[in-house]
Amino acid sequence: MNVISMVEKSGKPPACVYGIWQHTKTKSESEYQEVISMKNILVIQGGGRPNGNTSQLADAFLKGALEAGHKTEKISLNKFEVKGCIGCNACRYGKPCIQKDDFNKIVPKIKEADLLVFASPLFFWTISSKLKAFIERFYCIAEEDPNPPYGRYERYPVKDAALLMTSADNLFWTYEQAVSYYKFAVINYMGFKDKGMLLAGGCGDTNGRPQIDKTDHLQKAYEFGKNIYKE
Repeated sequence: MNVISMVEKSGKPPACVYGIWQHTKTKSESEYQEVISMKNILVIQGGGRPNGNTSQLADAFLKGALEAGHKTEKISLNKFEVKGCIGCNACRYGKPCIQKDDFNKIVPKIKEADLLVFASPLFFWTISSKLKAFIERFYCIAEEDPNPPYGRYERYPVKDAALLMTSADNLFWTYEQAVSYYKFAVINYMGFKDKGMLLAGGCGDTNGRPQIDKTDHLQKAYEFGKNIYKE
């Protein structure tokens, strides 16, 4: 029996969707389907100031996603110690990663998420070192793939992915290296499904206060989050 049938029979939805149901005004099938399609969205913020351009961009995205009915959470890597992969291959022999840091605390959230949003300021023309180290550590949660595609040796927990970035510069080549890494490593190699990018250039002088509020990037991020799963 599906959710709609259960509601029609009992007059209320099952407990798993009751919290969302309380905000539903009508009982049309399309609205029930919208409830069922709620996604678990996890934003990984790879550095930047606590209320800087990147943090504000991520928050605007999450605001839109939350209003669309999705479950949202943001993790700032400024508050977690995540070291980069050292290539020891210990995890290839049935052992946990030998790095003693906070990555294992985040792994359950990674596995539960439907969408991982990678958010980073532009540092030296690419993503931050904190975010790069975080992505490297996916190696220790990959599984053996008996029939891998050419050029890959393991299977990763496939998720949807999106990229949010901010920078002071806004030149035609500003994000070339960052986008190349995201597309090659996260989408092509790890096999994640790209849900889009928002590259917010022109966010003010690097020596001054955040100025993203003087642009239209926050509105774009809000709309991106609100419509990311809209058909």
